[in-house]
Amino acid sequence: MSHIDLNLIRTFVTLYEARSVTLAAERLFVTQPSVSYGLARLRELFDDALFSRTRDGIQPTFVAEQLYPSLRESLTCIENAVQGCRHFDPASTERRFRIALSDLGEIGFLPLILARLNQGAPLAEVEVLPLQVDQVGEWLASGKVDAAICRQPVPGIRSRVLIHERYVCLLSSSHPRIDQQLSLEQFLAERHVAVTRTTGHGNVEDVLKSMGVERRISLHVPHFSVLSKVIPSTDLLAVLPAQIARLFIHEGDLKMLELPFPVAEFAVSLNWHPNSDSSAALRWFCDTITDAIISGQDLSANQVPTTA
Repeated sequence: MSHIDLNLIRTFVTLYEARSVTLAAERLFVTQPSVSYGLARLRELFDDALFSRTRDGIQPTFVAEQLYPSLRESLTCIENAVQGCRHFDPASTERRFRIALSDLGEIGFLPLILARLNQGAPLAEVEVLPLQVDQVGEWLASGKVDAAICRQPVPGIRSRVLIHERYVCLLSSSHPRIDQQLSLEQFLAERHVAVTRTTGHGNVEDVLKSMGVERRISLHVPHFSVLSKVIPSTDLLAVLPAQIARLFIHEGDLKMLELPFPVAEFAVSLNWHPNSDSSAALRWFCDTITDAIISGQDLSANQVPTTA
């Protein structure tokens, strides 16, 4: 136990996070037999099966659940220490950066991030994980992701405001009853598409409830991304952030109008763990994301027309 191969710890952490021998091998850039061999050594080292096979992949045992937090934190500290002492060259790095994004983030931010990375770090990889708001803090602390973009502040995590957003109403450009202005009476009389509150966008519902009114929901969907395909051929209304509404309008047959009642603006922030401050690579990654999104927002605000 006094001579533990660091690669074994990396194998364990990757298996735990990937829940698949095949996916772990891809992330580690090794063969599946190499991962299986490493797992066999880990089982001998800890005298436990560590993972059991299921229909959906592999599941950690109780011992593995207990080991993971400490081993993940230790591995992150070691990797950050090594990276901090090493000159980081974006132009030649082949590192894989991991970021958690919502579907709105994938639509609005990912193209900007990838364009900037392609310029500065053309050999780097990016892995996007679907954002789970209640898991962000744990993911950043464990190193499962390097950064996350979301609304809610995360306790114990560093953050940087990227943009300030507001909600608007999106509807068909040929809506039969609504022209270029939207009254509260019209808003409440029409049928709506609602996106699940688990996305973190429940402010409008809260405001309506405080006003003692509610909108008529005819369609419930889990993601905002489907709205641009659903709304043009219907008379449905949807409430969503203005930035994404502008992008959808650009696809055609849609317009956005201001909401007929006040809803507070909200901030969208980049989040990362304090341990990342010691890593030149992760500092560069966070700075690159910030520059890409802020400059991209300035450009889109000047170029994309709206009907709001």
